[in-house]
Amino acid sequence: LETFGEDAIGLARGTIDVLKFLGELTLSLGRAISGKGQTRSRDFIVLVQEVGAEALPIVTLISFLVGFIMAFIGFTQLKRFGATIYVADLVGIAMVREMGVMMTGVIMCGRTGAAFAATLGSMKIGEEIDALRTTGISPFDFLVTPRVLALLVMMPILTVYADFIGVFGGMLVTSSFSEITFTEYWQETQLALTMKHISVGMYKSLIFGILIAVTGCLRGMQCGSSSSAVGDAATSAVVTGITSLIVADAIFAVLFDVLDI
Repeated sequence: LETFGEDAIGLARGTIDVLKFLGELTLSLGRAISGKGQTRSRDFIVLVQEVGAEALPIVTLISFLVGFIMAFIGFTQLKRFGATIYVADLVGIAMVREMGVMMTGVIMCGRTGAAFAATLGSMKIGEEIDALRTTGISPFDFLVTPRVLALLVMMPILTVYADFIGVFGGMLVTSSFSEITFTEYWQETQLALTMKHISVGMYKSLIFGILIAVTGCLRGMQCGSSSSAVGDAATSAVVTGITSLIVADAIFAVLFDVLDI
């Protein structure tokens, strides 16, 4: 009972910390949007480059391989029925609705979410965050909000890029093992995809971007003061981020099924 009570108290404190963080972040975002905050546009531009352009190589590789694998598996099954052209439908819809945004989210969790946590954790250990508060500068305006906005802007762009690369991977496999040309494959992909499919991926990318940025910054702000605290914060950011993405994706799956989207 004593252990259970301690766990309950720890859970309550953790919940309060998360709610406090979200409240301060919401106020900071409101100040940034209204132009009354201390968020610097220069920091935002640098972060956009870090979370966007510098992530293109790994997003390209993973998305191409995912599209390649899905097309290869689909081709080996559909060729039994003489329906290899529908590999384009399989890869296109799967990439746009699920795999493109999910794999991009996982990549950004491991790359960007961990980096956010490590950076903020190092600043907290070095008492730089306390120094900002002492000088009257909001750490949320100066550190957290630019990161959230940068990832919110770049996640949809990276998702669209990943979708195209995945479709190209599927196109390469199908055209290599069958008589289907690139043009025929692309035309079938266009017929299969609708704005409904595309909008699903875009909605998910916005939510996933917020989740990754918030979990990374939250773990960084919660960083302890020990020698291993920064590593623990980065690890926790990755685990929490990926878990939140999968939970959110499951909720989306049920919601979109109910709404027939």
